[in-house]
Amino acid sequence: MKIRLLVLSLFASSFAFAADIKSLAPTVVTATRVETNSFDLPVSIDVVSKSNIQDAQLKMTLSESLIRIPGITAQSRSQFSQDPQISTRGFGSRSSFGVRGLRIYVDSIPFSMPDGIGQPGNIDLGSIKAMEVMRGPFSSLYGNSSGGVVQLLTEDAPKTPEIGSEFMTGSYGTSRQNAKATGSVGNVDYLINFSNFETDGYRQNSNAKKEQFTAKLKINISNSTRLTMLANWMDMDAQDPLGLARTASSGSGPKTTYAGASVTVFERSAFDDPTAIPSVASLANTRVSRKNQQIGFNLEHAFNENNSVNIISYVGKRDNLQYLSAFSSTATTTPTMTADFGRASGISRDFWGTEFRYTNKGQILDRAYQLTGGINYGNMEDNRSDINAYSGVMLDSSSLANVNRREINIAKNFDQYLQAQYAVANSIDIHAGIRRTKVDIKVQDNLVDLAQQSTIAKYRDSSGKLSYEKTTPVVGAVWKINPMLNLYANYGKGFETPNLIEIAYDNVTNGTGPNLNLTPSQSDNYEIGAKAFANSSTRINAAIFRTNTDKEIVVASSGTYTTYQNAGKTKRQGIEASIDSQLANNFGIYGAYTFLDAKFDSTFSSAGNTVNSGNTIPGTYRQQIYGEVSWKYPELGFYTALETRYNSKVYVNDRNTDYSDSYTVVNLRAGFQQSVSNWKFSEFLRVENIADKDYIGSIRVNDTNNRFFEPSPGRNWMVGVNANYRF
Repeated sequence: MKIRLLVLSLFASSFAFAADIKSLAPTVVTATRVETNSFDLPVSIDVVSKSNIQDAQLKMTLSESLIRIPGITAQSRSQFSQDPQISTRGFGSRSSFGVRGLRIYVDSIPFSMPDGIGQPGNIDLGSIKAMEVMRGPFSSLYGNSSGGVVQLLTEDAPKTPEIGSEFMTGSYGTSRQNAKATGSVGNVDYLINFSNFETDGYRQNSNAKKEQFTAKLKINISNSTRLTMLANWMDMDAQDPLGLARTASSGSGPKTTYAGASVTVFERSAFDDPTAIPSVASLANTRVSRKNQQIGFNLEHAFNENNSVNIISYVGKRDNLQYLSAFSSTATTTPTMTADFGRASGISRDFWGTEFRYTNKGQILDRAYQLTGGINYGNMEDNRSDINAYSGVMLDSSSLANVNRREINIAKNFDQYLQAQYAVANSIDIHAGIRRTKVDIKVQDNLVDLAQQSTIAKYRDSSGKLSYEKTTPVVGAVWKINPMLNLYANYGKGFETPNLIEIAYDNVTNGTGPNLNLTPSQSDNYEIGAKAFANSSTRINAAIFRTNTDKEIVVASSGTYTTYQNAGKTKRQGIEASIDSQLANNFGIYGAYTFLDAKFDSTFSSAGNTVNSGNTIPGTYRQQIYGEVSWKYPELGFYTALETRYNSKVYVNDRNTDYSDSYTVVNLRAGFQQSVSNWKFSEFLRVENIADKDYIGSIRVNDTNNRFFEPSPGRNWMVGVNANYRF
């Protein structure tokens, strides 16, 4: 009887603060492509707020904010020559280049390419107000290679113009300057943001410079029509310290003549001197220069309250020149050398795309429904080259003897999708969708000498093309038990095509290609979950998921070049949970937990070795925990938070012969905010790794030279000041 009364009292009290509950669950657009309360959706989706993106943060990589989200692995490499290591529920964990398995958007404009590679380094976090992160089956409605979706939303301009600037400085010669102007003129809202970042880097050969510019214009053409323009520009130069081996070589190996001098090539251990670099990094002067320009438009028009249309288009250009080392180490610590000291790998990319989306909503049989359909087209064209280099200087590209690769790579997608939701009962909503994706890939080899074709392998014609098609359905349901508790379940198909890098070579020695035998990996994705409010100020989310994948894309062989193949099956299953609570006296707690069991489910051969069924997929952490305790003192404009992050050990290669140990780090952030007349000032301090622990913050999965480990800094700090003036 007591239990029954308790249940009835909880049920009754839940309606008393239903309005408060709705205010705690953020509104999102990613899951349904229209604004919807996240609490009522049958998907795992979380929002990172502006304060957690910008306050007391470096604002340089997505990993700073994504570490808060369950199901997401976001590891900073502590250097800027490569994007951070980001994956979702194991998707993308094995990628050693860019971000894959995760679709990235800014204001609905893609920052992922048709072949599935994302480029988060182009995003200016100083202009972002929110970040929506969706995991699970419904991600497949965004197309190829979408185990998850990250949608970033830029700030809206205030009606009163503001100008502001920020200066930050910190450990290892790190500094960042930022200038921003926002406001409205007539029917035009504008935001302009520019930042300049420099660092000497924690490790040797890891300094970086990066400039970014973002401009957003929102033109309110009429009450029912709005045009948003978003332009991004980025220019970066960064040294690449490479990964480090577990064991250092003695340095007594054979010497070789290099640029007229006799030098010894040897490895250094990540665990003896974390700041060190392999000697090949300095010999080849490994580094990258990267530029990116992109502009996108989003035209929104509402015909009436039930019908609206979006037309999205974008165009951009990306240039990437990376100097790589051609030195390699044998299985022992005796250093050896390949034919070249280094290579200059260049990409000049032109890309563009467009999307048309129509939304209709209303009622059928007195039940609410919503229907969204669209078509999407994307195109990228890479002018790729690979030219021998010595001492970080590119050799004469007019001599074919120095050219290893010279070709045009084209990838394009054409997709159609339909997504719907319907309230079949007062407490049950059904969501469903389907997407048809076609990806075409073409390689046009311009390094062909027919007179030498029979004798010199690299002059053979390496042209070819591939086409992939797949229909991916998804369905889910949410049961609204009461205003305090929703249960949901969903299922969906997914697929991931090979990208341009993976199809590049079919021969590890001669570098010929493309590999026309690769096929997409395909997956079945399942999820059940609960969203609940323990009270009017505490939100709890939990989900159990499983993904079965067939034809996983893995390394086939490695050497001067790396080739890929389709292996057998993989299985990823786990648990996600988070809690967000606002306590008395301005205290707050936030916690996120992820358990991930990611395994190869069949045996295959890779690089001449057997990878056994049951091996853990490298780059996946069995357990991850993020915890935060925050406090505010409004009378003084003071805020502070203590952050704790735990990652279990992680395997670095498919054979699971080596791994990086688990670690726990604790960070502190704090700041003051003041308002004086039209001025707003703020000051902040951030201290990372307070306990000064040595740990491996990121790994290079399946590195062919066994340089798997990228150490993170010990205790380090940054301080900053910000001033804003409102007219």
